[in-house]
Amino acid sequence: TLVREKEYPPEKDVAGEQPRIGVFVCHCGINIGGVVNVPEVRDYAATLPNVVFADANLYTCSQDTQEKIKAMIDEHNLNRVVVASCSPRTHEPLFQETIREAGLNKHLFEMANIRDQCSWVHRDEPEKATEKAKDLVRMAVAKARLVEPLKPLSLPVNHSALVVGGGIAGMVSALTLADQGFEVHLIERESELGGVARRIHYTVEGEDVQAYLTDLIKKVREHSRLRVYYNAWIVDAYGYVGNFTTEIMRYRGRIIEKIDHGVTIIAAGAREYKPNGEYLYGGDPRVLTQLELEEEIARGNLDIVGCDNLVMIQCVGSRNDERAYCSRVCCNNAIKNALKLKEMKPDMNIYVFYRDMRTYGFYEQYYQEARRKGVIFLRYDLEDKPEVSQARKDGQYLLRVEGTDVVLGEKVAIDADILALGVAMEPSPESTELAKLYKVPLNEDGFFLEAHVKLRPVDFATEGVFVCGLAHAPKAIEESIAQAKAAASRATTILAKDTIMAEGIVCSVNEDICSGCGICEVLCPYGAITVDREEKVAKVNEALCKGCGTCCAACPSGAAQQRGFRRDQVSAMIKAALKV
Repeated sequence: TLVREKEYPPEKDVAGEQPRIGVFVCHCGINIGGVVNVPEVRDYAATLPNVVFADANLYTCSQDTQEKIKAMIDEHNLNRVVVASCSPRTHEPLFQETIREAGLNKHLFEMANIRDQCSWVHRDEPEKATEKAKDLVRMAVAKARLVEPLKPLSLPVNHSALVVGGGIAGMVSALTLADQGFEVHLIERESELGGVARRIHYTVEGEDVQAYLTDLIKKVREHSRLRVYYNAWIVDAYGYVGNFTTEIMRYRGRIIEKIDHGVTIIAAGAREYKPNGEYLYGGDPRVLTQLELEEEIARGNLDIVGCDNLVMIQCVGSRNDERAYCSRVCCNNAIKNALKLKEMKPDMNIYVFYRDMRTYGFYEQYYQEARRKGVIFLRYDLEDKPEVSQARKDGQYLLRVEGTDVVLGEKVAIDADILALGVAMEPSPESTELAKLYKVPLNEDGFFLEAHVKLRPVDFATEGVFVCGLAHAPKAIEESIAQAKAAASRATTILAKDTIMAEGIVCSVNEDICSGCGICEVLCPYGAITVDREEKVAKVNEALCKGCGTCCAACPSGAAQQRGFRRDQVSAMIKAALKV
């Protein structure tokens, strides 16, 4: 096998030992060293109680400094390590891994953020920044004296995955996992697969979407490791990473099935906004959305592909008070359909009313091509949107589109045969319910919110749950495919293991003083605490607990404490900050 399990040295038993703390202060190039007097902070750290070694490094996260930390742990018999550098959010796992390789429990580590919380915010006050850095180091050392080894919880892993949504993103992620030998359950609310892609026929690059979709669906249906549940609604979900259970309702409630799985990928898709009442949509059959226009072009509707004047209006239902976000694909869809129509009838007059043409990346070349082929672009302001009315001309009722071209500063009026609206993409109606069931967040627009846009772009804060496709945000097909493969890859990191280690920083309850009031049970966002009604004490499911500390803050009796952030540890940091 090409996979090798990493081996660590035996963990040192530090129980009963006096703290021997090593402090490593980082320059981080000029990020810290350009503001904070790092040598002065290092010398100050060396004077603190229980600090037996202090050092300053150019880049503490570099490989050579990692080796140096391990060597100093051995040479000075360090049993606690403090690193004063950047954010623990990005670098704490690296340093914890380093001390674990040196034989220390990874929780015998503390970090002082003297970059984000000091040098970056006090760049114009280097002397005060240096004093604040000393304060932060003193606080970290105060806590480090009290930290103890914590043991992670070993959890078995169910080697199957559940994918919610049978659109392109859902099918790609499901196939990616199934091709690796994992059992996959694909949940689709509708009676057929494909999602929004069933209505898309070509890309701006000219690729045949329906041919790709047909082949993709065929592979999904024929794969031996993949089971599809049609007309299925998720009614409940519970469990934790590696051991989830999802209950689905099928055939209008006649059958309830339970599916056990190790990971969940949410690819619930999105839907096209219907602008009923806007620009005569719904009242005049000649007013279409861009997706409807594309479908009619694919059918060869002569009333459309043979018309003389076609007008497009962009940003309908988006970038306004109701939906502040840009739907990302609307401009490309307009360019795509305009180029297709110009290909079919070069002398067709096409006018595009837009606020901003957001043909990002290499899509800009297609915007330039559309201009070269005679597509007219007219910019308008949100406060002065185009107006549409029915006008009689030569015995026919035409669509009259009137607006102001802000570039020319002139009023324009166009009699159109067809009007196409670039409408917003809305979150799927089931997103809110899925967010509650799987305890994952939505952003202010109703789309699923990833844990970190750069560091964990397809992960949720809830371990074992991932997101991809339009459920995350409006995006092009190729972007959905890439994100689906990324989500499957992240899911594989869990499914490929027989066991996973849950975090050691979790809540613990002192049953001797717990009153069983149930406040923690009500407040826990992860459902990790339940109150035993007979014993009248709170019980913690450590596999579900994420160490958020909500229960600890709310506990009126002080029975709930968070390992790694006990009250005595936090109090020591506060006293150190106040120099008590």
